[in-house]
This record gives sequence, structure tokens and C-alpha cells, in this order.
Amino acid sequence: MAKQIKFAWEGTDRAGHEVNGRTAAPSGRFARARLRRDGITVTRLRRRTRHSVAMRRPVKAAEIALLSRQLATMMRAGVPMVQAFDILAGDVRDARVSKAISIIRRDLATGSALSTSLARFPDHFDALYRNLVDVGEQSGTLDAMVDRIATYQEKSAATKRKVKKALTYPALVVVAAVAVTAIMLIYVVPQFEAVFRSVGADLPLATRLVIRLSEVAQTGWWIGALAVLALTAGWHALQKRSRAFRDAVDHASLKVPVAGAILAKAASARFARTLSTAVAAGVPLVEALGAIAAATGNAAYVVAVQGMRDEVAAGRPLQAAMAERSVFPDMMVRMVAVGEESGRLDDMLARSAEEFEARVDEAVEQLTALIEPLTMAVLGVLVGGLIVAMYLPVFQLGSVFSG
Repeated sequence: MAKQIKFAWEGTDRAGHEVNGRTAAPSGRFARARLRRDGITVTRLRRRTRHSVAMRRPVKAAEIALLSRQLATMMRAGVPMVQAFDILAGDVRDARVSKAISIIRRDLATGSALSTSLARFPDHFDALYRNLVDVGEQSGTLDAMVDRIATYQEKSAATKRKVKKALTYPALVVVAAVAVTAIMLIYVVPQFEAVFRSVGADLPLATRLVIRLSEVAQTGWWIGALAVLALTAGWHALQKRSRAFRDAVDHASLKVPVAGAILAKAASARFARTLSTAVAAGVPLVEALGAIAAATGNAAYVVAVQGMRDEVAAGRPLQAAMAERSVFPDMMVRMVAVGEESGRLDDMLARSAEEFEARVDEAVEQLTALIEPLTMAVLGVLVGGLIVAMYLPVFQLGSVFSG
């Protein structure tokens, strides 16, 4: 079997619409012939290298959230859809999103449905987004639906920012502690060592250990730097190319003390918020569960939601399916049970989302309050320990001279 080469292509379909995608073929000629059989006229074909794949950045969720809010505002004001997208095309910073908006605008001008045009850009607009837009078009409430989507995306983005803030602060503390320690070992300790060597005094054990660490740091710092770079590069490579590695990291992250609880609360809140939005919009529960699985942001929850979708499709109540998954809090399961029994599932899911979003806020505040004194303690022990170790010989010499 001939070796398959990966290509990225751009072109037009039979209707004259601009399309793009990726394919694999033994050569560029085979790729063009295959696309021609599919009714696509190729205007650009390029080989996808590892470098080009690595440099392909995903579209930021914040960019799509802002786009949704702007679109909702203009639709509420009565701006025609085509004109709204015409305005948006020149107001978006991301070139890829701007190009997508221009294509969507042309589709709308020729009479295409918005949901149909959005389906051409799955990297920009996920399945949930497209389903909600489709429901809005079918029910004649597209302006209200886009507003609902924008509100959901803003709240989801706010939760993500809070979690990121909670996890970034400890990382910065560790980096600062390592940097201060390295500077002292490489630049400060050698100055003391030179003084002690000129005096010829016997050094305490703690001082000798610090000097030894300083010698290792001075001669091997580049090894440590290369190791950090290699580990960082390896981590990013595995994150991009290995689904199993990403899933393992997601599962392990939920077990990390303190941070794991925050991640679990945030994922539960996103699940409830997303499902509430879909159910309130009239999306069937089974279809909604299939569309929101990836929105939870954690592989453990994705697996759980996909399993729940299959059970709900078989006729099982949602709360019963949730109760068997350890990732969902008991309080949320009970609220879902009440919602199913009362016929107000969307409302109870929204209330549950608000509750757990508030818990994320509280957990982040508590973690921040805990880390501030912990930061001082860690830096104090590291820096203070080094200073004390280097001044011990000075104290000993002072006692000898005073005696």
C-alpha cells in the first residue's frame, strides 16, 4: 500500500461555495483527482508538514463568544442578518474567523440557512452551537436563541477564567521560588564561598551542603534548563498527538488535592449550564447529551456523558444514569431528579449550574487566600534557609573573636 501524504486543500463545491479541508493521498495528483470526483474544484493544495500542524492554533472560544454577543445585539436591534455579518466581518481580529464570517455572509445572501452555513466551519462553531441555531431557525426565535447562546458562552468562559486563575497562581509561585533559589545558588553563594576560602575556617554542614549545591548549579544549570525544555516540549507534543495521554491527564487532574475539586466543580457547572441551555431551547435530551459531551472540558466527564446518552436513549431517566457516575455531585443528581419529575429540567439544571459556579468562585477565593501566606512561607524557607546557611560561619567566627 502506497504511503499516504496529508494535504490541506481549498476550493469550491458544485454550488460555487468556498470550502476547505484535509485529505490523505499517495500524491498531490491523486488528492486532486479524488476531490474532483467529489465535485470540488481545487484552488489550493499544500502538503501538511509537522510544523504546519503544530502551528495551527484553535480558534479562541472568547472570539466566538464575542461574535455571538455582537450578532445577538444587532439582531435584537432589527439589523438584517446579511448586513449584520457584513459588519462583523470587518470587526473580528482573527483572520480565520473573519474569512468564515465572509463566507457565511455570502451563503446567507444566496438564501442558505444560517445553521447550514455554520456546519461548514465545525472548528469554529461546535455541534451544540449549530443545533441551537437550527432550533432557533425552525421555531422562528433565532434572535432570542443567539442571545441565549451568547449568554451561555459568556458564563462558560467566565468559569474557565476563574479555574485558570486558580491554577496559574500556584504555578507562578513555584516558578518564582525556583528562580530565586537558582539566582542565589549561581551568583550569591559563590561570593560567600570565596570569603570563606580566604579565611580558611571550618564550615558547618549546612554551609557545605549549600556550597555543594551551588557548584552543581553553576556547572550543570544548562542541563537542568535543557531538561525543562525537553519535558515541556514533550508534554505539548503528547498533548497534541496522543488522545490517550490527554485523557490520562484529565482523569489524573481530578485527583490532585484542592485543584482537582475546583476542576470537578467547574466541569459539573459547565455540564449543567450547557445541558440547561440545550433543553430550554427545545433540543431533544438524547441529542443534547450527544452535543454537549465535549463542552465539559474533561475526558472523565465526556465518557460519563456519552454513556448517559446511550442509557437515556434506551429509556432510562437522566438522574438514574447520572447517579451511577461518580463524577457528578449528589446535589446535582437530586436537582435533576426534581427537574425530571416536575417537568422543569432546564430550570433545575440552570439552578444547579449557578450553585456550582458559585462554589467555583468560593473555592478560587479560598485557594488564593491560602496561597498568599503559603507563598511567603515557601520563599522564606528557601531564601531564609540559604542565607542562614551562608551566615553560620560568620556567626561562628564572630563568637571566636569575641571569646
